[in-house]
Amino acid sequence: MTSSAQQIVDGVGGPANIESFTHCATRLRFQLRDASKVNATAVEAVPEVMGVVPQTGDRYQVVIGGAVQTVYQEIQDLPAMQNAGSLSDADVKAAERAKGPRGRFDWLDTLFEFLSDSFRPVLGALLGASLFITFMALMASLKVIPAWNDPNVTLPAGWQFINLMWQCIFVFLPLMVAYNASKKVGADPWVGFGIMAVLMLPAFAALGDKANGGTTTTLFGTSGIPVAHIFGIPLLIRDYGSQVFPPLLMAVVLGALWKGLKKIIPDNVQLIFLPFLSMLIMIPLTAFLIGPIGIFAGAGLGSVLKSINDFSPFIFAIVIPLAYPFMVPLGLHWPINAIMLANISTLGYDFIQGPMGAWNFACFGATAGVLFLSWREGDKQMKQTATGALAAGLLGGISEPSLYGIHLRFKRIYPRMLVGCLVGGVIIGIGGGVKTSAFAFTSLLTIPVFSPTLLYAVAVLAAFFTAMSLVIVSGYKNPEPAGVPEAAVDTPADAAAAAVTGSAAYIDEAPSVEKGASVEAGAPAPIAAVSPTSAAIELASPLDGDVVALSAVPDPVFSAGTMGPGVGIIPSGNTVYSPGAGTVVMAQDTGHALGLKLDSGVEVLIHIGLDTVNLGGEGFEVHVARGDVVQEGTPLVTFDRGVIERAGYNRITPMIVTNAKKFGAIDPLVTGRIRVGTPVIAVQEKEPVPA
Repeated sequence: MTSSAQQIVDGVGGPANIESFTHCATRLRFQLRDASKVNATAVEAVPEVMGVVPQTGDRYQVVIGGAVQTVYQEIQDLPAMQNAGSLSDADVKAAERAKGPRGRFDWLDTLFEFLSDSFRPVLGALLGASLFITFMALMASLKVIPAWNDPNVTLPAGWQFINLMWQCIFVFLPLMVAYNASKKVGADPWVGFGIMAVLMLPAFAALGDKANGGTTTTLFGTSGIPVAHIFGIPLLIRDYGSQVFPPLLMAVVLGALWKGLKKIIPDNVQLIFLPFLSMLIMIPLTAFLIGPIGIFAGAGLGSVLKSINDFSPFIFAIVIPLAYPFMVPLGLHWPINAIMLANISTLGYDFIQGPMGAWNFACFGATAGVLFLSWREGDKQMKQTATGALAAGLLGGISEPSLYGIHLRFKRIYPRMLVGCLVGGVIIGIGGGVKTSAFAFTSLLTIPVFSPTLLYAVAVLAAFFTAMSLVIVSGYKNPEPAGVPEAAVDTPADAAAAAVTGSAAYIDEAPSVEKGASVEAGAPAPIAAVSPTSAAIELASPLDGDVVALSAVPDPVFSAGTMGPGVGIIPSGNTVYSPGAGTVVMAQDTGHALGLKLDSGVEVLIHIGLDTVNLGGEGFEVHVARGDVVQEGTPLVTFDRGVIERAGYNRITPMIVTNAKKFGAIDPLVTGRIRVGTPVIAVQEKEPVPA
């Protein structure tokens, strides 16, 4: 049996199509050579996959959720992946030519992926450090120790030691970022680490002392900046602890230099001279130019946002939480995280994290609402998903499990969550804003870090309970598609009974009803019939239910006809039957999708519900296997509609002709209420080409 890791690799075009890949908190991030080779349906059919996110250029993201690290490692361990990821110069040039206009905005994805991959590996350390900060703040609030963040206060040695447990992460953060960023751009990460380390040596700072001939200067409104004179060249001496912009800029330049030197240095001496020449060029360049520019750039961006906040804390406190729900899915929050760190380093405090907390707690509140409803409805899978996401949020301040595991799947959640963001932001704005002197993940545990603590606590709890209440009151599940008859929601008693037994009576042929004909009380809903030609191949309905146009299926892959023409069926029964005689060519273990090759040559895909792959087979019983020969009316899959509905998935079932190019016109025959065995699609034989 093919592993999930292998299925994902195959779905994105195979090892040869993967230039590189990494992962974030919930997503696999692929840089592909040709994104057009991706089979999105195959990738989404993998049980661990929660969804896919195509991006500009040849980038592709596969949403996994909390198991992303495991899946990432499994893909790395595949034998076929051991030699994947190398491109020849000719391949690179050909790929760039093939991109055409679509690559014009490729730099945006490159920027955000660069920032993400530079910070992502250190998130665990940052989270751990933020909890130490919270503990110190709590002890100060309880008067156990004096103000821990006051530079004029000297703590007892024991408490100083505890303080060092978080300070070490932030002081040496530039080294961590330099390592990750250098690795991302393809340079030796330890060379990047070493270049940045020079600027953090105590001896480097001592170069600006008066004893060493140092002076001071004023630049961009900052006075008293130490200046060393190296062979007569002025060198600004800055404190690079906690700075993130200098190592990021350094890595960008190092990456370009590294690639350039590799082209001119012979392969047999690259091990020695490539690191040496890189350091020889980059250490002075970083010390004299890139480092100071990075500090001033970070301070400048922070000053712009500070000016906006100073002008109107009320507006700022509202805009930040309302913007974050849209920034995080796009990765746009990474630059803001860098500015937060720069604010703390240059200003001594940050003013963005407080309003951001309103978004996070509104996000967690919406998840709490989903958890409440899933407990009430007995939805085991959603209960597990929401419990894990809520724990990650309230205890760790991590929003991705909620966002990708729940909120982006159910469109009803976002508007209610935004109301919570607004409420929290308004409270913070009315109170004049919230500040923090340390970078902290916005969780329940870190509330004491923010000041004024009471204002912040009231705001985030208001955001939490507002979003939670709105989700509980209105529900979170997606509505049925537009244009679907209300009768489709209810299962007629006779059809339900027959569906359970699977008896021959269940496959009674529905009477032929002409378009516009009246229907007697108790009869099936009207059927709009189309008369096929005598040469047409008729495909029987695999389900009891209501037929709708394929364009009414609320999934762009199906509704746009990307997979092929067909119809959507809203099932009122619970068993899928074969629409004709043929062979099973695909039978997913999860039961949500089936592929058949009929004896007529028509290939059919039946996809039971939307996103139901996420159920992992729960509520599905597969009766056939690949290679089985079936007849019209052979039971294929039995499914529990209640499980699908409680999980919030739409049960509409697309029936698609996947090899339509081999045939002529393919037309739906009916709309409205139908029974199993009723012809629903007419496939015309392709007209022979005249000799």
